[in-house]
Amino acid sequence: MPTMNNVLGLILGGGRGTRLYPLTRDRSKPAIPIAGKYRLIDIPISNCINSGINRIAILTQFNSVSLHRHIAQTYNFDPFHQGWVQILAAEQTPTHERWYQGTADAVRMQINEIQSSGAEYVLVLAGDQLYHMDYAALARAHWEKNADITIAAQPVRSSDAGRFGILKLRPDGRITDFVEKPKDPQVLQRFASRDDPERPYVGSMGIYFFKTSTLVDLLANTRDDDFGGEVIPKAIQNLNVFGFDFDGYFEDVGTMRSFFETNLSLARPDPPFELHDPIHPIFTHPRFLPGSVILGGRLSNVLLSDGCRIGRAEIEDAVIGLRGQVADGVVMRRSILMGADYYDEGPAGDQIPLGIGP
Repeated sequence: MPTMNNVLGLILGGGRGTRLYPLTRDRSKPAIPIAGKYRLIDIPISNCINSGINRIAILTQFNSVSLHRHIAQTYNFDPFHQGWVQILAAEQTPTHERWYQGTADAVRMQINEIQSSGAEYVLVLAGDQLYHMDYAALARAHWEKNADITIAAQPVRSSDAGRFGILKLRPDGRITDFVEKPKDPQVLQRFASRDDPERPYVGSMGIYFFKTSTLVDLLANTRDDDFGGEVIPKAIQNLNVFGFDFDGYFEDVGTMRSFFETNLSLARPDPPFELHDPIHPIFTHPRFLPGSVILGGRLSNVLLSDGCRIGRAEIEDAVIGLRGQVADGVVMRRSILMGADYYDEGPAGDQIPLGIGP
């Protein structure tokens, strides 16, 4: 059986992220802060490293300077390590004069770089999802079934089926059909794949494990731009495509509402996503900031990042980002303070005014 050294992790990070505007005004979606001190891109990269995938490429295009800086400052393996994390930025070449037109088109335009890595398998990931997953288990399922493509899939409630690409699975896990965001009750009835009455459907998570040869053939023989809506549905008709069951926490942080609620959920006593997991740590840029200082007041369900200074304030259900400054007399509820890139010394040099005043 192959090993994870045969796998290339390919993270798609080039979309405009219009539903997250204005957070995406100056940065790409994967560069948006999450849980105070991390960036969204840290999630798939950390999952790769924790799963034994040490060759990782990130496809970037839109508002990518902040993302490039974060990756360059964070993911540097030592010279005795065989792994790397590299950027595959959109570029104009003699054979490709346009920018990425979709997820599949982005991979197609970098297919030479993918083949030059020598990886026999490619794991395609999104850069804007929050979850823990052992990709090694997905890879083993792929190899044991001799699949051409394996798609990570999660149970879906009837009320949520219209928001997902729904897969039809046989008992052995093979995918036989696909429908995008179905609303028709008759179509939904045909796509029920689970005995669970509460979650009878199986939805695609947008995580695809390919044989590299299969990926190259699919992209060379079509002009399809998107994996979920075009490449995968056609591949199901002709190739061995299987589903990989995943029943853990998974959140697509694609809208302002999901960004807000997901962040606040991480400050609860029982967060749905565990940041303190010693087996699956989330890596990020080491900033060497001092510990946070709390001068008084009352804090309840607050996720507090490094380098903060909190006065005699009342803070409840909140996330305070890096270097966050909150003065005396502030009342903050159900709020996210994004933090700052630097400390701003006051005129007298004895205060830090950047933050929230009384």
